[in-house]
Amino acid sequence: MCVSQRRWTGYRGPCSPALPLIFLLLLPLSFLSSTPPFAQGAIQIPENLSQPPVLTETPISYTAFSQEDIHLPCEASGNPKPTYRWMKDGLVFGSERNDSGTLRAEGDELLTQYEGYYRCYASNMLGTAVTQTVRVIVEPQPVLQKQQKRNLRAHVGESIMLSCNPPESSTPPLIHWMDKRMVHIMQSDRVMVGLDGNLYFSNLKLGDSRNDYICNAQYAAARTILPDTAVTLTVTSSNDVSHVRRPHFFHPTSTHSPVLALRGHSVTLECIPGGLPTPRVEWRKKDGRLDETSSKLERHNRWLQFDNITQEDDGEYECIASNSQGSISSSFSVTVEASPYWVKEPQNLLYAPGETVRLDCQAEGIPTPTVAWSINGQPVAEVDDDPRRSVFGGVFILRDVEFADTAVYQCEAINKHGSILLNTYLYVIELPPQILSSDGVVAKVTEGGTVSLDCESFGSPRPHVTWEGEDKLSLLSETRVSLLTNGTIKLTDVSHSDSGEYTCSIKHTNISITAYLEVYNRTLIVTSPQHLHVATGHSALLDCRFSKDPRLPEPQIIWRKDGQKLQESSPDDKYTFFENGTLKVTDVHSRDSATYSCQVITELDNVVKSDSITVLARPDPPKDLTFSDVEDYSLTLTWVPGHSHNSPIEEFIVEAHIEHQSEETNEEWVEWSKVSGLVNHLKMELNPYYRYRFRVIAVNLIGKSNPSQPSEEHITPPAVPYSNPTRVRSESIDPDTLVITWDEMDKRSHNGQGFRYKVSWQKVGDGTNWNSETVKSPPFFVNNTGTYEPFVIRVQAVNTLGEGPAPNTETGYSGEDKPEEAPTEVATVVMNSTVRVKWNKAKNVRGLLKGYKLYIKRLGPREVRGRRSLGKRHHKEERLERGKDDGERRVVVVSSTKTSEDVTGLQLYSRYTVSITAFNSKGEGPHSPPHHFITPEGVPGKPASLTFESPSEKSLNLYWTPPLEPNGILTGYVVQYQQDVTGSVLQMELISDPSVTHIELDGLDPSTYYIFSVIARTAAGDGLPITEKSATLLDGVPPSNITINSSNTALNLSWVPGERDRNHAFHILYLRKIPGGQWEMSEVVNSTQGFYSLTGLQPGTYYHLKINQGNSTYWEAMAQTTGPVPTAMSSGFATQGWLIGLISAIVLLVLILLILCLIKRSKGGKYAVKDKEDKEVDSEARPMKDETFGEYSTLSSLGHRNILVLHFTCGGAKIMEKERV
Repeated sequence: MCVSQRRWTGYRGPCSPALPLIFLLLLPLSFLSSTPPFAQGAIQIPENLSQPPVLTETPISYTAFSQEDIHLPCEASGNPKPTYRWMKDGLVFGSERNDSGTLRAEGDELLTQYEGYYRCYASNMLGTAVTQTVRVIVEPQPVLQKQQKRNLRAHVGESIMLSCNPPESSTPPLIHWMDKRMVHIMQSDRVMVGLDGNLYFSNLKLGDSRNDYICNAQYAAARTILPDTAVTLTVTSSNDVSHVRRPHFFHPTSTHSPVLALRGHSVTLECIPGGLPTPRVEWRKKDGRLDETSSKLERHNRWLQFDNITQEDDGEYECIASNSQGSISSSFSVTVEASPYWVKEPQNLLYAPGETVRLDCQAEGIPTPTVAWSINGQPVAEVDDDPRRSVFGGVFILRDVEFADTAVYQCEAINKHGSILLNTYLYVIELPPQILSSDGVVAKVTEGGTVSLDCESFGSPRPHVTWEGEDKLSLLSETRVSLLTNGTIKLTDVSHSDSGEYTCSIKHTNISITAYLEVYNRTLIVTSPQHLHVATGHSALLDCRFSKDPRLPEPQIIWRKDGQKLQESSPDDKYTFFENGTLKVTDVHSRDSATYSCQVITELDNVVKSDSITVLARPDPPKDLTFSDVEDYSLTLTWVPGHSHNSPIEEFIVEAHIEHQSEETNEEWVEWSKVSGLVNHLKMELNPYYRYRFRVIAVNLIGKSNPSQPSEEHITPPAVPYSNPTRVRSESIDPDTLVITWDEMDKRSHNGQGFRYKVSWQKVGDGTNWNSETVKSPPFFVNNTGTYEPFVIRVQAVNTLGEGPAPNTETGYSGEDKPEEAPTEVATVVMNSTVRVKWNKAKNVRGLLKGYKLYIKRLGPREVRGRRSLGKRHHKEERLERGKDDGERRVVVVSSTKTSEDVTGLQLYSRYTVSITAFNSKGEGPHSPPHHFITPEGVPGKPASLTFESPSEKSLNLYWTPPLEPNGILTGYVVQYQQDVTGSVLQMELISDPSVTHIELDGLDPSTYYIFSVIARTAAGDGLPITEKSATLLDGVPPSNITINSSNTALNLSWVPGERDRNHAFHILYLRKIPGGQWEMSEVVNSTQGFYSLTGLQPGTYYHLKINQGNSTYWEAMAQTTGPVPTAMSSGFATQGWLIGLISAIVLLVLILLILCLIKRSKGGKYAVKDKEDKEVDSEARPMKDETFGEYSTLSSLGHRNILVLHFTCGGAKIMEKERV
């Protein structure tokens, strides 16, 4: 019979309510010792069983700054619902609460009344749960006292502290040093904020000067930020020659500091040094290894921080601050103690009457805590003695329990650092036996594995469970079978023969269930990951091919790196999982060197195989740099190579930090040398009067390491200069002045203090009479030297120890002046548009000749008189050409070594003049006298433009303009044309009159395009052609492919005009589809418009549209306007008063104009009307003839609101423009 069909036969307990199902599922049943949790089972359980109170929310200690902060939560579950009461400082506080125990500030009570120690009690009929005692501290809101503005002054290189003194609070503030723009002050190993909130400068720089160092104190609990008064810091230059200072400590202030820490808390050891150069800080554990502690270095090694300190971190720590001038150290004795913490906690349990209960409550701490027991919040010592009860420290034993022993028991551990408290309830109840596990469950296991067959039972007292196989024999005699206390059996080393049916039953009852066992093949990894060597930046593939029992679904494959699960990602990311189990690791780096494991997980088993990836990465930096064989200007640098990361070191790069002793500190590192990876030392030659530090970089096949830590500083003594400046030369500018200059020597070559340049000079031919001066830098000026006189010059390096080697001599010149004479004997030879200009070499240049400048000016065309007979049109062009070309100038610069030059690109048939100047660095000399020459006549350029006009389908008029560059006297034009088809005949027209610039060509084929060319002529020949492609225009027709778009009162018609079609005028006829409707006609429409809007129509109405050509219909269509159908006819023409007035005004205006025209005629006046006005009319009006004037009145409705703009002559009027308003 199924368990779910069994009924309980009895129930005993402290009360009659039933035990909720979920309560039974979550609580373990114990008989003298605890048992595993109940498994889920479907049984009938009495409802409304009572539960002791269990705390769900408890208060913590805190600081309150306002009544809003008063919030002490105290909530508990239980049946019946618990009631709550509070104790403050050992006295009852407030009244008993029912629904919630959370305490908040009420009314207008003073905040100070809430300061004290609190404990909450939650009670119901089964017991009382108690919270730990918490403290509420009451403080006023922090307020910053008014302070005077601070002004501090210090020298470069000095150490200084900017103090911050915020108001004290039980909740220390967070300190932020910022400027007036609320930007944080940048921190580094030189500048940092200490644990005390002060701002420390290890050494000052000029850039540290500012007037807005502001300390901001953030009180998170009080939700307040207090900015201190701004501090002004002024840093001035120092006269201290050494520029270095030994390290010293701001913090700690003594050589040894004891530190008491509590287990699990955060602890920070702080060493803030001052000194120049900025000291580096190192930490070590004097009684162990630092890397075996939980510490980490923060804030540029100034902090040794323990986020969660443990007992293993106890010991002696030392920080050492060092720079090139020495070192200093300080030690910390860290003692780790602990507030109480639980090692073993008692559980909430159910017991049957008569059982013995043991509650274990074990706590640890430093010092060792004491443990006290309470029952329902009352200390055991204050409860009546009971011989069944025994208390031994953290062990509470209660024998032969009764229903009345149901209660909540408190265990509290206390030492000097605090206390902890646990609530555990003991529930005494009697229940009949039941099996909670489900009947007919199928258990699955792989061969060789271990399986459990569940038969979890429930009852008080505990039921006795037995198991049988299909052969009805007891399983408990099997060595591979073990019975758990809750009735479940565990079968190990399972084989396929173990498959079958098993029965679990409770002795002395008919309660039983059946379980089934299925055995599957084990899962195997066929191809496991292999060890790989991969270079940084490459990808690695790890295989994981497997086999499984075919009855099992697809398994889950999990890859782990050093035990940490890898997350599947997209193909572009770090890890990619393929369907066959393969893992791809992309862009590997040193951190990817690890053991990778593949785990194949099925429903029943899992199997793991692993191997590693070795990444060939950049080497670690070298270390332990030392000096040997040290002399004044040489030493040997030695180092210890770092880890090569599986790729041999190929070379070392030695870098140097070089500072001249007279300069301020800089941070630049330069490459000094490269040495083989098999060598770990380098002999180095040094310059005098320098400070040196060195570092080394290792290089392997993968790349460069990070630089090593710098070596100690080495200082070389001064010496006389070893060399002199280079590129000694004269750069004289002004006449009568010699300017001597040179390339300044690098400071590395100064070799000492008081470096100067000794400048010496003498005029060529003066013998041994040298002049000398000592200067700091170039240039050097010598006055009263004469113009462009030669001198012998030299420059020597000197310092306080003496002079450098003997310098080399160079030749220099004093300043130049402009040339005094112009070149002579200027002559020209003209070759078409090129002229060759010749001259004699310039004399009296008064400097170094740079070259010559040829000034060429076009005076105008030749033989102007011969062109007057070409007619007015040509005279006009001649005047335009002369005006454009007159004054055309060109300047040609020629090298000083040449005395002739070819100038090209001159305009033919022109008059020119040329003059020449010589120039040096000071400028040009005088111009030579103008020399005149002319260019010959040449072929003209191409005509400037070519346009077309088509009078008919078979004729074209060509119009062109003369060439912009005639290059002579035009004699006529050649017009060539042929069809734009292969094999067509070229036709030609000759025009002997150069004043004719148009021609009419008849008999053209209207079905094809033509290519036209026009060529101008002079006596020298034909010029270049201007070529265009064109065709005649075809007679136009009305459009036949019309698109109609409807609107409320209009139909919009659009079409595409023909590319070569002439304009064609037509009317659109339209008929409203109503009984008795009449055809109406639009105004004249031009085919080239491409669009026309037929307006003034009725909304929602059908219209019949058509276009007639002669006596036939050329196009027609049906269309409907949008909008509702009107219910009544619109008002007639006669009712439109405004329109009648408008028409009357137009008629009156026409009459006045006619009268004025008649008066003008009677006086004999005439209007000059151009021929083109008669031919070319506006695109809309062009096709209209005189007889169409006035036809606008035939429109269906004056609602079109057309305005006709009339152009009048005394002979009549023509419609020139029509606009729709």
